[in-house]
Amino acid sequence: MADPTGRERMPVTEALRALGLPRMDGVPDDAPVFVISVAATLAGMHPQTLRQYDRLGIVSPGRSAGRGRRYSARDIVVLREVQRMSQDEGINLAGIKRILELESHVDALRSRVAELQAQLEAAAAEIARREQQVHASYRRDLVPLDRNSVVVWRPQPPTSR
Repeated sequence: MADPTGRERMPVTEALRALGLPRMDGVPDDAPVFVISVAATLAGMHPQTLRQYDRLGIVSPGRSAGRGRRYSARDIVVLREVQRMSQDEGINLAGIKRILELESHVDALRSRVAELQAQLEAAAAEIARREQQVHASYRRDLVPLDRNSVVVWRPQPPTSR
């Protein structure tokens, strides 16, 4: 997957490893596990920045029972990408939000295409199976065939009236 700059986007687990985060075996990438102070440290930002991004809808963390923000590993990767786009690319927050929305939409479309491709392949396999069933059901005894004889058909010229 390429990001808007044409760079290849790496999977969350690889991005986390590149950030120097410890492996969290058995914990899904989108599990909300980090409190805001830890997430801010991991993302290299101030906690107030994360609150602002939450208010703007750029990164929306999960919530604990007490309504405290809980960030996932995927959120940390997105926060780092937001920081990169803002500082290195000079993109404003509205632009970053739109880019993230479009990336999310593209990911959803890719998923849907893969789903439709699988359905198409399953339908093609079912058609081939049914076609084989039909061919296997043909009666071979209806027209006796002498395999040593050849019949040549020659059309008669039309007769005039």
